[in-house]
Amino acid sequence: MPTGELAAQTLHELRDLIQAGRISADEVVADVLACIERSNPSMRAYLAVDAERIRRQAAQDGPLAGLPITIKDNICVSGEETTCASRILQGFRAPYDATVIARLRQQGARLIPRANMDEFAFGSSTENSAFGPTRNPWAMDRVPGGSSGGSAAAVAAGLAIAALGSDTGGSIRQPASFCGVVGLKPTYGRVSRYGLVAFASSLDQIGPLTKDVTDAALVLSAIAGHDTRDSTSAPLPVPDYLAALRGKVDGLRVGIPKEYLIEGIDPDVRQAIDAAIKACERLGMRTEPVSLPHTSYAVATYYIIATAEASSNLARYDGVKYGFRASTNGEGGLLEMYLRTRTDGFGAEPKRRILLGTYVLSHGYYDAYYLKGLKVRTLIKQDFDRAFERCDLLLTPTAPSPAFRIGEKLDDPLQMYLSDIFTISANLAGVPALSMPCGFTGAGLPVGLQLLAPPFKEDVLLRAAFAYEQATEWHRRKPAMTTG
Repeated sequence: MPTGELAAQTLHELRDLIQAGRISADEVVADVLACIERSNPSMRAYLAVDAERIRRQAAQDGPLAGLPITIKDNICVSGEETTCASRILQGFRAPYDATVIARLRQQGARLIPRANMDEFAFGSSTENSAFGPTRNPWAMDRVPGGSSGGSAAAVAAGLAIAALGSDTGGSIRQPASFCGVVGLKPTYGRVSRYGLVAFASSLDQIGPLTKDVTDAALVLSAIAGHDTRDSTSAPLPVPDYLAALRGKVDGLRVGIPKEYLIEGIDPDVRQAIDAAIKACERLGMRTEPVSLPHTSYAVATYYIIATAEASSNLARYDGVKYGFRASTNGEGGLLEMYLRTRTDGFGAEPKRRILLGTYVLSHGYYDAYYLKGLKVRTLIKQDFDRAFERCDLLLTPTAPSPAFRIGEKLDDPLQMYLSDIFTISANLAGVPALSMPCGFTGAGLPVGLQLLAPPFKEDVLLRAAFAYEQATEWHRRKPAMTTG
């Protein structure tokens, strides 16, 4: 069997083959590891892969049948190095499993940790990793998106069957769009954050990156549900997401927010979204224009709230308890050690966000910035509440452009921040959102369609996404490196 043939399959396809006795889970793991060995040195989707440790994981019975799941480097896996792609956590090994990891193990999954990412999830391109950028498998001179760029690129390139990422302002959906895969950010509270290294605690969510919608439902089913160790986890029953895929979509009301189809969108993206709207209408969905009037304030609001929470969360990395500690040769005492550790341990983007967050929380500016940001966040959430009184779903582009070139936006942080202009609002409002392939540009780069649903309506989201996917062929296209 040629290298990559099994790794290119989906979870549900491989599960069926294993249950039929045609292949073994060990063969799947071996094929994925061979693909990683072949392609990861050039693509850098993983920071490190301990092949022997991965092989030693016993294949367990369960819905995931010993299949490998790739893990972003900010989700704790017991005994594994967890660095958030930052030098300040280099050498730190997690002493426990995150709740999502424990649940994947219970489902029979095996784990491949340490997918590359923007440092502490601060970025939209995976160029901010302290250990080098990930490259997009569709065009190696392009970014894969961020911050879950390693996870998305690995899934797209056949270096992973499926993966977990985290999404604070679009960090699952935007790389899913850039890499031509499915990325789902669940409702805030649907999936436990216990064991996720915190960026912005009121915005972070863990979710799947997969090759198709069925796999997204399969992984979400495995990781969703109440967790007493996470005080923000919702004590609600988890629907049967796989069963929901086959439900009817005829008559679903789909809102098209006018604020998302603005001037400045790449023409190829606009063309793909217009075609996707028509495809949904052919499936019997009823589309109508809606307004989310406070959308223009979302980026500013996000970069006040997210940086404020980040500055608080990152205060714990001081070189005392774990991770990197700078040498001071006994000079300057404790404060000097703090200063040198944080200066040498953090990259430019974490420093920028810590400074911004500390500023907006400082005396004299708290009311003017942070408190006002919280009030605008409420207005943004109310926009969604009103829209969902009329609609079952919203449909937008995931990103205003396809993947941009490596280095293109590194010197202009504001332009980089605007890459997430269509994804940020879902985090501020706490609603579920999914990105899936809906076309390609003239240059052959993927374009992503974003669907959003009311809180805890992931079943409706997945049902509509599955119907669209089955009516199109976009998810079947693979980058050349998976077929050549």
